[in-house]
Amino acid sequence: MFSNLAEKLQNTLKQLRGKGKLNEKDVDAAMRQIKLALLEADVNFKVVKEFVAAIRERAVGQEVMSSLTPGQQVVKIVNEEMTRLMGETQSSLTFSGKGPTAVMVVGLQGSGKTTTVVKLASHLRRGGKNPLVVAADIYRPGAVKQLQVLSESVGEICYSNEEADPVDICREGLKLAERENHDPVIFDTAGRLHIDEDMMSEIAAIKKAVNPHEVLLVVDAMTGQDAVNAALSFNETVGLSGVILTKLDGDTRGGAALSVRAVTGCPVKFVGVGEKMEALEPFYPDRMASRILGMGDVLSLIEKAEASVDQNKAREMEQKLRKQQFTLDDFKDQLGQLRSMGSLDEILNMIPGGGNIPKEVRQMSLNEDSFTRVEAIIGSMTKQEKQDPSLLNSSRRRRIAMGSGTTVQDVNRLLNQFGQMQKMFKQMDSFDKKGGMKKLKKGKKGFPF
Repeated sequence: MFSNLAEKLQNTLKQLRGKGKLNEKDVDAAMRQIKLALLEADVNFKVVKEFVAAIRERAVGQEVMSSLTPGQQVVKIVNEEMTRLMGETQSSLTFSGKGPTAVMVVGLQGSGKTTTVVKLASHLRRGGKNPLVVAADIYRPGAVKQLQVLSESVGEICYSNEEADPVDICREGLKLAERENHDPVIFDTAGRLHIDEDMMSEIAAIKKAVNPHEVLLVVDAMTGQDAVNAALSFNETVGLSGVILTKLDGDTRGGAALSVRAVTGCPVKFVGVGEKMEALEPFYPDRMASRILGMGDVLSLIEKAEASVDQNKAREMEQKLRKQQFTLDDFKDQLGQLRSMGSLDEILNMIPGGGNIPKEVRQMSLNEDSFTRVEAIIGSMTKQEKQDPSLLNSSRRRRIAMGSGTTVQDVNRLLNQFGQMQKMFKQMDSFDKKGGMKKLKKGKKGFPF
């Protein structure tokens, strides 16, 4: 997520942090680097100009120049200005106090609109809502069927009527939601390959018919500045209440996320961060700014962990660790729960400083293939071997390697790392019993996969 932009901004700010004192020349040099990084990320030029000017004005102030840690002060300013640029606070959906909340979803074809509608319904259901999805895109071949199949895959109810007019479909969908106590009702309106009068007229007619509480535009973050231009056009014509950015987990430059609020005044409410139906997250400007600047996003990481980790299993694991009964089977279970939290790259970027891990290390030892390899190796062991790895002599290791489609070196590496984990847990338990971790021995660094 924003890897190129994040790397350049972090390198620039790292140089500032390393200086004992700052002068205007240092600040100007840093501002040039920040400006170039943002322009390369396809951030709107006017937005970049105002953003850099705001940072410079604060950075050359007396408060920074006379500070004992001026570099740290500038980093703080950049973080605050970037948060302000993206909206300062998280913008939630507006729900109706009486009757179903109408949420109208609009966008161009190819932006991921139909998939996003189901992701949004699934997200709201996990939050205790009872949504209804309405298929109002009768023009794109397969659009209705796609929405029906995706809705069924996550247990959502989809209303459709391919014989009716889109405006009537939405009216009937709203009535159905009222009768069966669905809230909210989410309308998947028709997209086009480009913005045209017919498209806008139909969306305006639907808006008049259902009087939505929210009009959300779905835009592809990978299109960069084009996404912002689309948001401008839709906002001027139908009036938007928010934006959902899709494909933010891809090779996106980040321009749309950083520009759309400043240019259109419409907040980014959600972001799509993967292909799974659960991969839709509320957009927190402060957390995103921290991620981009390499400060991590611990709150989001905790929320992911709470949603993914089985609390009963976590308590069982705590007891096993205290009794030093952690086995390879337990290791495999923990691995599965970690995978459910999302991609490793995403998790690492939420850890302060995690974004600084070299790409080579991520690719070599922290990719998804290595997770699969660990599971295959453990799965090829007998119950006794998982309980007592000391049984694994050279012949057994060769058998496990053949059974898992790996090499003996892979098996040895896993067992060495597992041994290091056991030692670490013993140390932690020992220090915990003494009332604190005072002199934790430095072991081998790195993630145990």
